[in-house]
Amino acid sequence: MSEALEIFPVTNKRQLNTFIKVPWKIYKGDPNWVPPLLIEQRTTLDTKKNPFFLHSRIQNYLACRDGTPVGRISAIVDDNYNDFQKATSGFFGFFESINDKSVSRALFSTAEKWIRAQGMNRMLGPTNPSTNFVLGLLIDAFDKPAVLQMPYNPAYYVELVEDFGMTKAHDLYAYYMEDIVPISDKIQRVAEILRKRKNVTVRPVNMKRLKEEIQLIKTVYNDAWERNWGFVPWTDEELEFMAADLKLAAIPDLVLFAYVDGELAGWSLALPDLNQAMKRINGRLFPFGIVKLLWYSKKTDMLRVLNLGIRKKFQGMGLDAVLYYETYTRGNKHGFHRGEFSWILEDNHPMRNAMENWGARIYKTYRLYAKDL
Repeated sequence: MSEALEIFPVTNKRQLNTFIKVPWKIYKGDPNWVPPLLIEQRTTLDTKKNPFFLHSRIQNYLACRDGTPVGRISAIVDDNYNDFQKATSGFFGFFESINDKSVSRALFSTAEKWIRAQGMNRMLGPTNPSTNFVLGLLIDAFDKPAVLQMPYNPAYYVELVEDFGMTKAHDLYAYYMEDIVPISDKIQRVAEILRKRKNVTVRPVNMKRLKEEIQLIKTVYNDAWERNWGFVPWTDEELEFMAADLKLAAIPDLVLFAYVDGELAGWSLALPDLNQAMKRINGRLFPFGIVKLLWYSKKTDMLRVLNLGIRKKFQGMGLDAVLYYETYTRGNKHGFHRGEFSWILEDNHPMRNAMENWGARIYKTYRLYAKDL
């Protein structure tokens, strides 16, 4: 007879520390899992430090069997999401479980009960913790390592989620490209024509004026993505929070702003895939992790293009080609020979067509699930 399963809310720092470390049990021996930074996980889940929680609520739960952690889940309500989307949805996130449906069913049921108690009528996920951060369940390509700020999970998670009655809400794609695929003549021609005819200029971020630059990012982001599925505007506090990570990880030459006749028109963000270095430190920066991180980050050969946005009034003129051309050529000069473009919505056909025309291919799929309550 199996030991009794207990699901309980996380209410103190000791329990939160246990909650954060559950993945180390689940992924033990998995060569494609990259341990997250413990300090980053604590900050993300700290309701006093993370500005996401100025407009959101969260309840974390642990699953234990005979005192041993066997799973976890977070139940989340984002008021900004619901206000903007005119929805009454809650989210589940930070889900981890051993391959046992009695555990996953208990976790999902507990999260569903909390979300329903908040007055919500739909559960979406996984989001860690929102659609502006890490989201989606990996449903294929389990033989490939996780890339910076993209999720990874065992293949059996798909069965656990669908067993609870959750169904597909949306798929997100990650595209992949290597510099053995030369950038197309068409992109180069488009970039050159736009520079001449539309007075298009591109410049890198000025890290000394980061506060002002962040406001430019906000202008583009909240305009360019407004019509996208799952969009929720960033707040000033969230952008400042993000800027702290940008300072640490960004190569200024790969954070780009595009202008048309001197007017801000778009931006793109590409970061080194620091997961290649983070894999070496097992989530710990101290005492020697930070030295290893700095050392191995110099050997990183892959970029992740996280964001590329064009303000609505400038869409359709080819500015995305200019920004990708600049990212490709600048990245090459900095020693990056591979790139992931993620994530791209399954119904974002203009972007998908552009990616495929440029020689990139889909190599990972992430799924957002939903269940009506």
